[in-house]
Amino acid sequence: MLQDLNFPKFEYRFKSTENKVSIFDVVRKKFIVLQPEEWVRQHCVHYLMTVKNYPKSLINVEKELIINGLKKRYDIVIFNSDGSILLIVECKSHNIKIDQTTFDQIARYNLALNASYLMVTNGLNHYYCEMDMNAERFSFLKDIPNYTQK
Repeated sequence: MLQDLNFPKFEYRFKSTENKVSIFDVVRKKFIVLQPEEWVRQHCVHYLMTVKNYPKSLINVEKELIINGLKKRYDIVIFNSDGSILLIVECKSHNIKIDQTTFDQIARYNLALNASYLMVTNGLNHYYCEMDMNAERFSFLKDIPNYTQK
């Protein structure tokens, strides 16, 4: 039984092989083993595309980046049409509490990526920040802007 999350309901494609259930990722165009964090990530991707109107072509999922010589993986990045980064999303499993450690993680990623917005979610609680890189500070938002609002 999959955990109900604090996102609208979306249609997903599933397949089962070797006693493992996989979910189809429309961005990566392949089936991914369904873990609790992946369930949250897929909801978030669909939310960003269908509710916030971000084009799939500007969304990147689960890519590696190097921070201080260490290999890390971000969950979701949304690019601006000029290639700069608009939004970084950090997804956690629904049973992981969002705390300062989670914000520290996404803040470290943003030192390398310089996104305008950050989102942290465990599928139940969502937090949004707008970055002011010049002043080196951020402010919490009630929501992130729709794609058409920029």
